[in-house]
Amino acid sequence: MAQENQTDTIQGTKVVLDEVLVQAIRVTKEFPITFSNLDKEEIAPRNLGQDIPILMNYLPAVVTTSDAGAGVGYTGIRVRGSDATRVNVTINGIPYNDAESQGTFWVNMPDFASSTQSLQLQRGVGTSTNGAGAFGASLNLLTDAFSEEAYGQISSSIGSFNTLRNNVKFSTGLMNEHFELSGRLSRITSDGYIDRASSQLDSYFLQGTYKDDNTLVKALLFGGHEVTYQSWFGIDAATLESNRTFNPAGMYTDENGVTQFYDKEEDNYKQDHFQLHWNETLNPNWSANIAVHYTRGRGYFEQFREDDDFATYGFEPIDVNGETVNTTDLIRRRWLDNDFYGTVASVNHTKENLDLIIGGGYNVYKGDHFGEVIWARFAGNSSIRDRYYDDNSTKTDFNSYIKANYKLDGRWSIFGDLQYRGVGFEANGEETGLVDDTFNFFNPKAGITFNLNKNNNFYFSYARANREPNRNDYENGNPRPEKLNDFELGWRYVSSSFQLNANAYYMRYKDQLVLTGELNDVGAPLRANVGDSYRLGLELDANISLGSQWVIRPNIALSDNRNVDFVFQRDGSLQDLGNTNIAYSPNLVAGNILAFMPNENVQISVLSKFVGKQYMGNIDSDTSVLDSYSQTDLNVQYVINTNSFVKSIVLSGLVNNLFDADIVSNGYFFTFDDDFSNPGTITTVEGAGFYPQAGINLLVGATLNF
Repeated sequence: MAQENQTDTIQGTKVVLDEVLVQAIRVTKEFPITFSNLDKEEIAPRNLGQDIPILMNYLPAVVTTSDAGAGVGYTGIRVRGSDATRVNVTINGIPYNDAESQGTFWVNMPDFASSTQSLQLQRGVGTSTNGAGAFGASLNLLTDAFSEEAYGQISSSIGSFNTLRNNVKFSTGLMNEHFELSGRLSRITSDGYIDRASSQLDSYFLQGTYKDDNTLVKALLFGGHEVTYQSWFGIDAATLESNRTFNPAGMYTDENGVTQFYDKEEDNYKQDHFQLHWNETLNPNWSANIAVHYTRGRGYFEQFREDDDFATYGFEPIDVNGETVNTTDLIRRRWLDNDFYGTVASVNHTKENLDLIIGGGYNVYKGDHFGEVIWARFAGNSSIRDRYYDDNSTKTDFNSYIKANYKLDGRWSIFGDLQYRGVGFEANGEETGLVDDTFNFFNPKAGITFNLNKNNNFYFSYARANREPNRNDYENGNPRPEKLNDFELGWRYVSSSFQLNANAYYMRYKDQLVLTGELNDVGAPLRANVGDSYRLGLELDANISLGSQWVIRPNIALSDNRNVDFVFQRDGSLQDLGNTNIAYSPNLVAGNILAFMPNENVQISVLSKFVGKQYMGNIDSDTSVLDSYSQTDLNVQYVINTNSFVKSIVLSGLVNNLFDADIVSNGYFFTFDDDFSNPGTITTVEGAGFYPQAGINLLVGATLNF
């Protein structure tokens, strides 16, 4: 079990060379920021094909979910109740969040954990970074460090639901003391726990490195191609009880009245990333980093539509055997073709008591959205490759920041961070209407840290954050940008055998865009502005070594998450519901990792998670409740060292949901006004959908290291 900090002082561990790529946005214990680290050694025993959010499941205040139910395919993460659109994600300091939806689609980067050196999750606003504004957390990933020694690696894993993962990795090692080339190829396939929720995921990673005493240059090319059968519709409560793996996607009735499922109800998307980083140490006190990047994405999801209206597709009614026909069965593809490019840069100055960083970036997103009918029983006046809608959008994002950490003396240090962010967004979609918005945000942050001694430090910080609406928010009208004031108070204790992090937070929102629980017609969650809301919480996590063989890593997050004086239109009239719970925000999230290492080659870990009751809407309706659940996983790793061409063989096993609990980790909630059942009255009708997760399931794998 790799420990987060192998040190008995507050100062922490030495920064390795590759970490200069994320130095501008990562923090250490000397900063008044709440954070957790996860490195390659800790990820490795469980890295058997599941997505990065699932591998992060046991970090404090984290809740994860999987559409297909088994951690492969579409997965999601929430931190402090905030969904993925509010978690700023960067890869080597380059923004990864989709510019329009602000979400993070890990399915587009299959097996990326196999090329991740480390990650840092900053809870709350965190420090200034590039890309989307952080409203719940910031997650930054550092890809594989360069290797001085050549190596090869072949890894395979197999498991429940016909899950299969194969990858190969290599490195040339450092050639001529300056150059290294490394790479990875991966394929993951799975049938999924949910019916037909299959995935075929291909990915690659190629990295070239040049280094000398003062220079580090890294060029990266990585990407993925995912084909997943849609499983984003969920099921109602009755179906959850009777047939929890049922998947309504692709369902239709054929001409004989028999229920069928379209076999290509799929999401098919490719994404390729290019990054070029140049870090230069100018002198012992100054260093600079500049990076350019480009991301190309293109793909579609395909759907069978039964008895759909001609008008939706611009078809004219036709006469068939003397009858007017204006509906038809058809198959459509809804496309997204996008480009994202830009540059980020930073300058770092360190001298005696001062750590100063000046940085920023400029990024441009251009997205084309269009739809095609590829087959129709009756096609009216359509022509081949007609587009029944053709929209485009452009988003620009400029940010600049200056931040400094200054040690007043041996105990006190102060932190300041000023960021300006300018965002422009244009869109012309039918669901968004014409959008031409510009946002100018000023985000100040400040804090203070007190080192009581080499083992204890305390911190307090304040951060202001502003955030623009995403594309889907415009479907609900004219959304306002949201504002957040985040207060964090923490204590850290670090010794060789015991580390403890404790922090309290108060996050006060204005015009927060909260999840309503509803989905749009492509399965994306919808949000709406609320007036005032807050999150108040206490988080504890520890790392306890019991001798040389046992490690315990418990964590708990207690919180109260409320919409203040929430007003809702129910049964035809506005009602003041008082202080209601914010959707998808459990008051209790707890986890623990118990690891036993009888020797350096064997590790046995029991991982447990508890997520408390949560509401999927903001009106505290019983219909919207997600029940609490607990999950226990068992993870085993055995390393066989050999004196041959194969240097070692690593055997791993992972039993997910060991006690076969009935887990429902996600869902949706909706309301609508019914004025037909009782003429003259309006009745608000409620409904919900649920995403069940797999019962006990198994993954086993072997890795050959050359």
